[in-house]
Amino acid sequence: MNKEEIIERINTFLSDEFEVDIETIEPEANLKDTLGLDSLDYVDLVVTVESNFGIKLGEADFVGIATFQNFYDMIENKIKSK
Repeated sequence: MNKEEIIERINTFLSDEFEVDIETIEPEANLKDTLGLDSLDYVDLVVTVESNFGIKLGEADFVGIATFQNFYDMIENKIKSK
């Protein structure tokens, strides 16, 4: 799976799961603000990522994740190191 496929897949499930317009998901946009995440939503986000990509995420994985680009990069790195 290449980076573009990863990004497309992430954007699709984020748009569906958090009911946001896919057009608002931009690489430099703030992940938390755009998706309207609260602490419980992060649990949903982790479960969704794990089920879509077969990777495990922990709290430490989200340190420094502010933008969608940060999130894409983290997921891509997790997939590559799997």
